[in-house]
Formats: sequence, C-alpha cells, structure tokens
Amino acid sequence: MRKSYFTTVAVLALLTALPVQAADDIYAPAKKPFWAGDWSLTIGGLGEFAPRYDGASSRILFGEPLVSLTRAGDVPRFDSQNDNFEFALIDTYSFSAGLVGKLLFKRDSGTSDDLKGLDPVKMGGEVGGFAEFYPVDWMRVRGELRQGIRAHKGIVGEVAADAFYDVTPVIRVSGGPRIQFASKDYFKSYYGVNAQEAQLSGLSEYHPGGGLKSLGAGAAVTWKATDKITTSLYGEYEHLQGAAKKSSLVQERGQRDQFSFGLTATYRFDFTLD
Repeated sequence: MRKSYFTTVAVLALLTALPVQAADDIYAPAKKPFWAGDWSLTIGGLGEFAPRYDGASSRILFGEPLVSLTRAGDVPRFDSQNDNFEFALIDTYSFSAGLVGKLLFKRDSGTSDDLKGLDPVKMGGEVGGFAEFYPVDWMRVRGELRQGIRAHKGIVGEVAADAFYDVTPVIRVSGGPRIQFASKDYFKSYYGVNAQEAQLSGLSEYHPGGGLKSLGAGAAVTWKATDKITTSLYGEYEHLQGAAKKSSLVQERGQRDQFSFGLTATYRFDFTLD
C-alpha cells in the first residue's frame, strides 16, 4: 500500500512537469510564407525626348520600361517616373524602404558621334536600396543609393523632394528639386577620358574624382484614367556639377544644361500568392 502511494505521487509529478499544448495552439493555422497574400504589379513604359547621353547637347526620342511590385492596398501616396524598380520591405503611411534596381543601356559610338574613340559602356544595371518619407501630407522626400553592375563599378545616389496637389480627384500636379552624386568609378566610366581615348577621340585627357553630379528640378501632371491605368506628362532639368561639369566630353562636345520631356503610361495587375 505504501509503495503504491509513492508510485502514484511520482506519476502525477511527472505528468505535471510535462509541457501542455494549449488547445488554441493545436488548432492554430500554420504560418504563411512572407510572399503569401494579395499583390499589385504595375508595369508600363515611358517615351522620352532627352539627351543622347549624359552631358550631350543633342537629344533623341527613346523608350524605357517601368515596373513596380507592392502588396495590394499599399498604393503609394505619390510616385514619380524617376522612381526605379522597387520592392518595399517596410511600407507604412508615412515611410517606406526596401530594394531598388535600375536598368542601364549600352553607350558607345552608335549612341552619338561625340563618343567615337571612347571605350563603350556595356549594358548593365544598378542595385541598392531606397527610402522615402512624407514630412507633410503634400510632400514626399525620396533617396536612392545604388551600386553599379557591369556598366560601371561605382556608387550612385539620388535625393528628390516633390510637392503634389490634386487639382481634381483624377488629376495631380507635382514638382520639386533633385540632387545626384556619384563615386569616382562611375564618373570614370561615363565622363573620364584616358590617354588612349584622348588620342583616338580628339578629346582632352580627363581623370575625374567623385562627388556631386548635378542639381536640378522636375515637374509632372498625372492623370488617373481608370482605377488601374495612370498616365503622366513630365519635364526634368539637370545642371551638371563637379566632375561631370569639368569633363572634356561635356566641355568640348556637350553642355551642362540637360533637359528632358516625356510621357508615361502604366497598368496595375492585382493577383494573389498562396
């Protein structure tokens, strides 16, 4: 009898020590992967009348794709044709941040006769991060920092501030200042002229450093044609600074003042991932 008593006590103590899973945990649904949910993919393009190359005095009409991926419902309060392909990791009403990428097209003597004798810049891209916030309800400040891939090995940064006003529920006007800066390796690819290039091109030899690239401003009129279709008419101005301004390519064949005008059109696709 005494042995049975102590055995019973020991079994009860052991059962008490074992972890007990709550009923809520047993029936709780499995956690979904981060990609699960409703998403919006915005794709489109722009047609732009812009300088043939950075620093050129002549202009050409060209096109470029526009792509953006966000969670459904996270419709940005403001976006611009200057925004590059992005994927937001943080997205709130007043602040967003995440990954960003930019496509860079090939630049060689086929782009302009001004570039004959200079080493071609390969087609490539830039990847990095972005952050944007709204200091007031009618203004967005955005910055991007990107590392070059294949086209150049430098680092490029941009900061832009845009004030915006809704003239009607479907028409918005916006505009504000821009600033760009870059590292030595970026300027070397796009504005540098080494000894061999100088001999072949007839340009003065030039070895740039890093720093400020340009100061400028932009403005746009945006029309939300439907819930999914958006179009925009815009203009941008850049005044080259620092290593870009001093380049023999700009001084001898181009110009500091860079103007561009364009039209964009985008369509939003909504979809769900499990």
